[in-house]
Amino acid sequence: MVESLRKKVLSPSEQARYHRQWIIPEFGKEAQKRLKSSHVIIVGLGGLGCCSALYLTAAGVGQISMVDFDVVQRSDLNRQILYSEEDIGKKKVFIAHQKLSKLNPYIRIIPIPHRITQKNIMRIIDQAQVVIDGLDNLNTRLLVNSACVSYQIPFIYGGVSRLRGMLTTIIPGKTPCLACLFTKGGQKNRRLGVLGVIPGVIANLQSLEAIKCLIGESPSLAGKLLRFNGNDMKFQINDLKRNERCKVCSLKFSLSPNKAFKA
Repeated sequence: MVESLRKKVLSPSEQARYHRQWIIPEFGKEAQKRLKSSHVIIVGLGGLGCCSALYLTAAGVGQISMVDFDVVQRSDLNRQILYSEEDIGKKKVFIAHQKLSKLNPYIRIIPIPHRITQKNIMRIIDQAQVVIDGLDNLNTRLLVNSACVSYQIPFIYGGVSRLRGMLTTIIPGKTPCLACLFTKGGQKNRRLGVLGVIPGVIANLQSLEAIKCLIGESPSLAGKLLRFNGNDMKFQINDLKRNERCKVCSLKFSLSPNKAFKA
C-alpha cells in the first residue's frame, strides 16, 4: 500500500474502488492519480471537518492531515458524524484516524492533536496543497488564512449557524482573502446552535471545491461567496472584492498560481 502511494499508481483494488469516479469523462483516471498524490489539511474536526474528512477519504486523497486538540462531547453528536457515544471524552483526531483508516486503507491519515497557534501554524500547513476550514472561531480562521496567503495555498472557508451556511475558496494572489471579509472582533463567536445536516451541506461543497483544486480544475467559488439558507432551500452566490487596505493580501506583489490550482 505505501509503495503504491509512492509510485502514484492505482492498484487493481484501487481501480475497483474508484471506478465510478474515473469513468466520469471530465474526471478520468489521471485525475484519480492526482488525488492519490495530493495532501490536504483539515483544520478542525467538528461538524464541517468530520464530513470533509469522510468524503475526501472516500474519494482517495492520498494524504489527509487533521488538526484538532479537542475531545468528543455528547453535544457534538448531532452533527459530528465520525463519533459515537463510546467516543465521548476521547481525542477527536485519534478517533477520526481510526475510523477513516478503516474506510480507506489505501491512503495516509495523519492526526495532529494540537491547538493551532501563531507559533505552530506555519509548520502545520507546510507542504499542503489545499487547506480546508473546519474551525468554529474567527480568530483561528484568520490565523490559518494568513499562513495560507504566505504559502500561496488555497484555503476553503466554511461557516455554519442555525439552518444557514456559507463558503468561499481563497486562492492567494487571485482572490480576496478571509481578512478582506472579516476583521478580528468583527464577528462574535456566539453559540447560536446548528441543525446537524447544515455542516454536511457546506462541508460536501468544500470537499468538491478541494477536489477541483487538486485535480487541476478551476474551483467554482474562487472569489465568490456562496450562502445557503435551509429555511427556504435557497442558494445565493455573490462576487467578492478585495479590501485594498487588507493587511494580509493587499501587498503589491505578483504571485504565481499554486501547483494544485494549475489546469
